[in-house]
Amino acid sequence: MLAGVVQGLTPSQPASCGEGVSAAALRDALLRLAPRPAYGVSIALAGVAAGSWVTRGLHCLPFFGLDAAQTRELLETHFPGCTQALSLSWQSLASPSAFDDALELEDIVTLLVDYRTVADDDSRHLAHAIATACVGEDHLWQDMHLPSRRILSELLHGFFTTLAARNRQDMKWKKFLYLQLCERAEIRVCKAPSCGVCTDYQVCFGPEA
Repeated sequence: MLAGVVQGLTPSQPASCGEGVSAAALRDALLRLAPRPAYGVSIALAGVAAGSWVTRGLHCLPFFGLDAAQTRELLETHFPGCTQALSLSWQSLASPSAFDDALELEDIVTLLVDYRTVADDDSRHLAHAIATACVGEDHLWQDMHLPSRRILSELLHGFFTTLAARNRQDMKWKKFLYLQLCERAEIRVCKAPSCGVCTDYQVCFGPEA
């Protein structure tokens, strides 16, 4: 049960101060409530929400750019009953400072929303989830607590088709998104004339397993 999983995760403390709550366990507990637990968007939202709460605590809003009302609607759509099980105090949930410090997150949301294949709630929520995970320090699929990079690639190609199609050389997705922001701002960030001769090639294209 979800309530049992979050016993070590208090409203005001991250799991590192609790007793053994993992993002994967919380993600899986959320997915047990999902009407479509194998749906990629639900998996991504569960993973990002779980990672955010484990890192920052249940007193924080889990998704960048979504207020309490929008978050509640998202959670009840994808994970009915989770808000009661988590005992979330909606009036006091705050945006974490990590979001305030990452000034580029709004640009990432805008980029993804501009390239949505279909203008629906799932693609919008996914854009916010991806932006949220960009504040992490690992590969994007890992910061989203997805089971594999393949799921992230399928989500990007399915929900942001024309944008994902630009990643012809299979660049790491976080690197790719930030490169798109630089190109939008007409900022030249790469010193090498082409990726093939760049000394940082493995940083952008190396394995993510």
